[in-house]
Amino acid sequence: MLCVPKIQSNMATPSAPHHHLLLLLSLISLSSLPSTLSAGGSVAINYGRVANDLPSPPQVVQLLKAQGLTKVKLYDTDSNVLSALSGSGISVTVALPNEQLSSAAGGQSYTDSWVQSNVLAYYPKTLIEAIAVGNEVFVDPKNTTPFLVPAMKNVYSSLVKYNVSAIKISSPIALSALQTSYPSSSGSFKSELIEPVIKPMLNFLKQTGSYVMVNAYPFFAYTANTDTISLDYALFGNNKGVTDPNNGLVYKSLLEAQLDAVFAAMNAVGFKDVKVAVSETGWPSKGDENEAGASQQNAASYNGNLVRRVLTGGGTPLRPDEPLNVYLFALFNENQKTGATSERNYGLFYPSEQKVYDVPLTLEALARAPTASPSNTSRVATKPPSTSSGGDFSPSTAGQTWCVASGDAGEEKLKDALDYACGEGAADCRPIQRGATCYNPNTLVAHASYAFNSYYQKNARRSGSCYFGGAAYVVSQSPKYGRCNYPTGY
Repeated sequence: MLCVPKIQSNMATPSAPHHHLLLLLSLISLSSLPSTLSAGGSVAINYGRVANDLPSPPQVVQLLKAQGLTKVKLYDTDSNVLSALSGSGISVTVALPNEQLSSAAGGQSYTDSWVQSNVLAYYPKTLIEAIAVGNEVFVDPKNTTPFLVPAMKNVYSSLVKYNVSAIKISSPIALSALQTSYPSSSGSFKSELIEPVIKPMLNFLKQTGSYVMVNAYPFFAYTANTDTISLDYALFGNNKGVTDPNNGLVYKSLLEAQLDAVFAAMNAVGFKDVKVAVSETGWPSKGDENEAGASQQNAASYNGNLVRRVLTGGGTPLRPDEPLNVYLFALFNENQKTGATSERNYGLFYPSEQKVYDVPLTLEALARAPTASPSNTSRVATKPPSTSSGGDFSPSTAGQTWCVASGDAGEEKLKDALDYACGEGAADCRPIQRGATCYNPNTLVAHASYAFNSYYQKNARRSGSCYFGGAAYVVSQSPKYGRCNYPTGY
């Protein structure tokens, strides 16, 4: 996952008297679903492997089968994983990573070779149903955005050439692609992205019968805005809801409001009929002290309530007839991911294959599970902010958040992200120049923190603007390095 702070949304769970009827009806509808974006809502999982202690791919395939999971998304085209999935009946989304976008955009000869080696070598015994071209490209500090649509088109042309164009092409976008996300009906894409990439990408998806992949994390929006977003609203719990002042629609879950902001943004640029799949969403079972709400109880509540919502409910308030198709993040805790503690604790399973918490993942498992309304699910409220992030912190003003660099990100990633923030990102980096107010302490982390926060504040603390490829995270207490004061707005 490219982790990202995010937006706002709501849901209503069926009342108890109708619950078993809805389960029965959903079972009937799910039995006839096509493999891609189906008519009844689907729950799938992301299988990330940034770890050195995971089970072997054949063991993972058996785990997926035991859990009733029939769809999985990868972040590469690892031969051992794709071979293990051969003949399993599990549908797979593979990925062409950001590092290969420029080559893929350069010419079809590259994508012909890539498709031969990474798709045709396994398909159709391995049920490759989609290719994610890049991941959260718009926030990639390497500035791979110009290559995205040409790469997607070349990969598709290669699929056509080899008569496998039934495989869908898409690209996961982060919610930071939105200029406006609240209220949901005012959702809009960043103006600088619309003509160069958003419209061409949506047009390509429409022409090829594909769909938009969206990575959406209510956790980030909640932890950055605990003064304005209720935990129940973030966890699909009982809450009074948020009414959109423009159209009167009532949202009772943050995720649905986030998705409808994307739908509204697509509508605004003339693409009302392109579908969406949630390519990543999840909640961490553990986090740093300043990561409000990160706990096993909350993770179980979010994912459990989400699964129930997806499998027994309809669409969002703005698109009620389009069921939700969701890839949970993630299958395992991944011990080699950098950044905040939460980054290593999104898994539903430990590497030992023991469950981190128990969540039913299928309609059959839901039918066997105790019926609990979201209001009864366990949850843990906000934790106090941490004071152990490398600099000193002053008391927070309610509702204010700052963006700081992660010392765990590594020198190269921090330098790349700092260059982006001070260059294309248009952060105000004058105070960290030699002799200026915030030059000292003259450390990479201190300078990157100032630049990242400037970018974050200039972008109105929008979802995804404190990420930088995993090199930054949001805090709720004002960082102070030496005599340097961090702004909260421009």
